Amino acid sequence: MTASAYQDVIIAGFGGQGVMLIGNLLAQAGMEFGREVSFLPVYGAEMRGGTANCTVVIDTEAVGSPLVQTPLSTIVLNEPSLAKFQPRLADGGVQIVNASLIDKSLLDPRQRTVYIPANDMALKIGSVKMANMVALGAWLKATDALPLACVQDALNRVVGSHYAKLIPANAEALAAGYNFA
Repeated sequence: MTASAYQDVIIAGFGGQGVMLIGNLLAQAGMEFGREVSFLPVYGAEMRGGTANCTVVIDTEAVGSPLVQTPLSTIVLNEPSLAKFQPRLADGGVQIVNASLIDKSLLDPRQRTVYIPANDMALKIGSVKMANMVALGAWLKATDALPLACVQDALNRVVGSHYAKLIPANAEALAAGYNFA
């Protein structure tokens, strides 16, 4: 599988939903795939439970700026994030939307949406904490930005050694989201 040349994504949710983890994972996988990347985290006033988002840019060329005003894609894990970032999404952009926490009536029909029950799918795999991985897997399939196997492999370097036992379940969550999309 080949990956597209340029892709950017804003990933957003509450603190504690693993927004920064999947942004970091995506950036690491992009580097390992031979791409130029940028990763820009943004935290709200609170930590767990506050707002959190990050921007990841992946390209075959040097990334000129980590700032993205009109993203090609978004991964939104909660309603406040949808309200903030859906209006900024490029026309015809791809949005991965967590159907477990976001009402379908809030979706802009002009956008390409993968409406995925990320929390519910993650719970079936073993923990709702893997909803971020489910959503990232769906994004990988919807954008063709990087191969799934590349991102699954990067888990070994992003997840700490004392969490190594969680790598297979997270790889499974990535695959479940990928297959859903």
